[in-house]
Amino acid sequence: MTNKALFKKAAFYSVVVIIVLISVFPFYYAILTSLKTGSDLFKVNYFPSSFNFSNYIDVLNNGQFIRNTLNSVFIASTTVIFALFLAVTASYALARVRFKGRRLLLMAILAISMFPQIAVLAGLFELIRFIGIYNTPWAMILSYTIFTLPFTVWVLTTFMRDLPVEIEEAAIVDGATPWVIITQIFMPLLWPALVTTGLLAFIGAWNEFLFALTFTASETMRTVPVAIAMLSGSSQYETPWGLIMAASVLVTIPLVILVLIFQRKIVSGLTAGGVKG
Repeated sequence: MTNKALFKKAAFYSVVVIIVLISVFPFYYAILTSLKTGSDLFKVNYFPSSFNFSNYIDVLNNGQFIRNTLNSVFIASTTVIFALFLAVTASYALARVRFKGRRLLLMAILAISMFPQIAVLAGLFELIRFIGIYNTPWAMILSYTIFTLPFTVWVLTTFMRDLPVEIEEAAIVDGATPWVIITQIFMPLLWPALVTTGLLAFIGAWNEFLFALTFTASETMRTVPVAIAMLSGSSQYETPWGLIMAASVLVTIPLVILVLIFQRKIVSGLTAGGVKG
């Protein structure tokens, strides 16, 4: 290997190491902060000097926080179910059914995702109050599903376009209905894309803050991000950074584990449709 090749390789891995350090450091420092109490919180240390798990114990002993965590699990899981069901059926129509304006409709669906949440907050708030689901989990499920659908439809449509037409034609010859084709033939083949879109939809619903704060009024209906933001110290002038970091670490670890487990499916799902032939 020439010196030039060695230099390029060393430069490449140096950039990778720098990017990894920048990406991981905030989470690492959050863990360090979660293990501190009292005046130690304001001492800058990049390596743990002691391990104090009192913040984690206080968070886990907080019954309201556990309730808020269960709210997030229910809301995020239900959002994924609704988003994938609607996205699979919509992507089948957009990928397999020929009709006028199909491309324009697909572009319009993608354009919807470009609107920031704050731009539609007022209108969505009035809609939720009119329906009568304010301060219920269904308010978040509705809003999260609306904002999750464009991405899920786009990814699944791209993936479904690459499935062999012969499979569908053979199923039609055997008398299969569109619903049978979707559920029994395409769904197993869509597994990588379903994992990708489902996991990203779950993460988005799990971490969302603005809608969860706006569409809830009681503590029992709050989700994890809002519950963490509302954690209070011993007085109104104290910000409990140790508790906040401990709670943040606790609710982030499951997401990290899920991503590590399904990372291969995520990559294959995101790159679906990128290569022809």
